[in-house]
Amino acid sequence: MENVKSDKKIVVKFGGSSLADPEKLLKAVMSVVSEAKRGTKIAVVVSAIGKTTDILLSTAKNTSNGKLAKCELDDILSMGERTSVRIFAAALRNNGVDACYFDPMEDKWPIITDDVFQNANPNIKECSEKVKCHVLPLVKEGTIPVIAGFVGKTREGKITTLGRGGSDTTAFIIGESIAADQIVLVTDAEGIMTSDPKIIEKPKLLSEINVNTLVGLADSGAKFIHSKALKYKPKDIDVKVMSNKHDDLNMPGTLIKDVLSWELDAEIASSIPVAEITVIGEGISNNTKIIMEMFEKVRQHTSLRGMSMNANSIIFYINQENNIIELFNQIHKITIDNKETIAMAVKKDLAFIQTSGVGLEETHGIIGKISEDLRHAGINISGILTITSSILLFVDWNEKEKALNLIKNSLKTQ
Repeated sequence: MENVKSDKKIVVKFGGSSLADPEKLLKAVMSVVSEAKRGTKIAVVVSAIGKTTDILLSTAKNTSNGKLAKCELDDILSMGERTSVRIFAAALRNNGVDACYFDPMEDKWPIITDDVFQNANPNIKECSEKVKCHVLPLVKEGTIPVIAGFVGKTREGKITTLGRGGSDTTAFIIGESIAADQIVLVTDAEGIMTSDPKIIEKPKLLSEINVNTLVGLADSGAKFIHSKALKYKPKDIDVKVMSNKHDDLNMPGTLIKDVLSWELDAEIASSIPVAEITVIGEGISNNTKIIMEMFEKVRQHTSLRGMSMNANSIIFYINQENNIIELFNQIHKITIDNKETIAMAVKKDLAFIQTSGVGLEETHGIIGKISEDLRHAGINISGILTITSSILLFVDWNEKEKALNLIKNSLKTQ
């Protein structure tokens, strides 16, 4: 096949659902063939075909009496992707393009990880060196490398798997290392939707989304792209999520923009003290009129930093502005004017400390570690809220620097 000359480079990743049967697999292959004929230089990352990984996992666990080591299981699970690369590369060659596959048992294998089996972490420096040495030259000459997603290898040569979102992680690493113009993730969805189409009727397709917004959805349980994979999204390369219904890789989808900071960190998030207003009663959460009336008063006076509510209480964390006493009195009037609300308490001069980082929700015991370290130092936590990849803490304003340093130290030990 004679290719049109082009400097464009892309990485295309096909998920298991895009390879689930011969028809889908052939459509995926032909979409790559068509793009290659346009002169685009391509690297392909593939997942295991269909439900292969689930079948391997179930079979291995049900026949090992619970005695299967994690490293053994990783070796077994890798067979799904290692089979996919062979099939996909052969299909590309049989349809007129030069292609070869990469297997983790080869010295040229590019994804080098630590030995945390089942959830390995890539060594980015070593991965990049391997990709530039073994993958990039093939891409430049027009040969399509087909690489097993989800799979890694330790320096000692043991097979690992990257955990949830592992194939996306592979695609991101390959894309950054070859300086791709775009990374295309082909899935069974049209792109990233405003909600899960399996739950919500007629969600809308987002044409573009910031990666920092997307990680909030990922951490909240939406199965678009796992937050661990998003940590590896390259800074200057857009990622397109598109449907496997198309046989053209240029069809629209959702573009993921920008880059995440994936280090766990903490900062004092307000330059002025914060006040805590607590209103207690009975059945407050059932009276939206009271909630909205209080919320409107807060909005008129100051910035809301956080909010917590259960059936019988509501707490507002607000900036402690100069006119804050007026707001206290207005909230108190609402409290005594309604039968569902009984009394109100105020705590002033708090510091608002925000702890953030991609995958924070998967850092087991982090809240307990922070709380324990602050307790040992005699620092009381007035409030704590968690949302996606953030932990919001409120402590005494006079102890904010001490608390911040303790929290930062807690994060370093994770």
